[in-house]
Amino acid sequence: MDLSEHIAKNRQLAESVCRRLAEEIDKLGFPAQEIQHYPGYDDATFVLIKDPYTGAHNLTCYWYDEAKRQRIGRLQFNSDDTFYAEYDIAKPHPGKAKWFVESVTAWGKAEQIKAEAKLLDMPE
Repeated sequence: MDLSEHIAKNRQLAESVCRRLAEEIDKLGFPAQEIQHYPGYDDATFVLIKDPYTGAHNLTCYWYDEAKRQRIGRLQFNSDDTFYAEYDIAKPHPGKAKWFVESVTAWGKAEQIKAEAKLLDMPE
């Protein structure tokens, strides 16, 4: 299977994962203008990465900042039909002064997408 076939095969699940990541971002309560970019499947850069255990090629999607210099997210599809996604937020929590939002993550399989924000204690 070539890269374009992997992209097409994973489209439906990837779009669901992107929506779930966006929901997690929105649940944090940032003002509308605060989050300028949400993960979108068609905004990603795609590569096939060989799984060292199975030898299968897994689709990995990377998101970059506007300047295309810094990676701000990743979505990895695994050969066992699981996935893992992480999308950077890197902002103080809008409603909880003691927390910093590092990123939002999602994981699971097509029938069960789990997600959460990764929070860090703010240094005092």
